[in-house]
Amino acid sequence: MISMHIRKGDTVQVITGKDRGKKGRVLEVLPRERRVLVEGINRCKKHVRPTQSNPQGGIIDWELPLDVSDVLLVCPSCGRPTRIGRQRRSEGGMERICKKCDSQI
Repeated sequence: MISMHIRKGDTVQVITGKDRGKKGRVLEVLPRERRVLVEGINRCKKHVRPTQSNPQGGIIDWELPLDVSDVLLVCPSCGRPTRIGRQRRSEGGMERICKKCDSQI
């Protein structure tokens, strides 16, 4: 299992590319490809000709995955994009902590 610091449902901010500075919610995490799918970010358009399943045809708009290194997690307590640290819990297991405010994420 490949471990990633971003999980589904997290709010992230894009730090590179055409959507730099935008924030969005993570819809899907693809750990094998080290990519994340973010709502409203890295949108792509494709022109589709009419078929039996889509008789109208037209332009389809959807999100493409981003590399995980191109996004930073936004801390829910301080509201700033931050790197993630890991800390061992007393009852076992690990928890994610914010590097800027040291709060649990």
